Amino acid sequence: MARKPTTNQTRSAARASAILRPTFRRERRALNAGIFPVAGCDEVGRGPLAGPVVAAAVVLDPDRIPRGLNDSKKLDAATREALYEKICETAQVSVAFGSTERIDRDNILQASLWALTRAVRALPVRPKLVFVDGNKAIDCGCECEAVVSGDALLLSVAAASIVAKVTRDRLMARLALECPGYGFERNMGYGVPEHLAALDRLGPTVHHRRSFAPVAARWAERNAATAGALDPV
Repeated sequence: MARKPTTNQTRSAARASAILRPTFRRERRALNAGIFPVAGCDEVGRGPLAGPVVAAAVVLDPDRIPRGLNDSKKLDAATREALYEKICETAQVSVAFGSTERIDRDNILQASLWALTRAVRALPVRPKLVFVDGNKAIDCGCECEAVVSGDALLLSVAAASIVAKVTRDRLMARLALECPGYGFERNMGYGVPEHLAALDRLGPTVHHRRSFAPVAARWAERNAATAGALDPV
């Protein structure tokens, strides 16, 4: 017979669950110390085979924080869209794009850091402190603190993750109209079977990342086929 959890175990589990929700504690601590504005920033789109990486920076109004903010990966599309609108109505927001050309030239990490920096510098107000998701601080002209799993811990970073995700999803839906057949409106450029099959059938587009292995392999196959067709008989 399975043992029931003790009271202490139940309380510990409840505390652990609560920790998974982002809070405004770190931002509030900075504000109480006279540090303002405080921004959170995050990016989305490191893994896809197509499309840019998108970064967002958000300065939340402490008195008008939308309810329900969370790591964008933990929210469904409809909730993200609704929160995106509320964030844009109540906060200072900016976005930046790391193009496929920049990704192929500099690598995805450097393109992501570049986009994060540009997003912060594009804010309508200049922050004095920036929290960035991940383990690498960025050179954004002010104090910056990298926070691993920041989108799950800080409300400002969670808000940035939502803005970045919704912005990129909308962009990929537009690219799906330009490049039908790849399912960009569903897979957002990630290397799911549907997308890989389309790459085999249709070949890469200008929006694909040539430095990513599955795309590079298709480009090599296409170039080889073209070269073969041009060989004299």
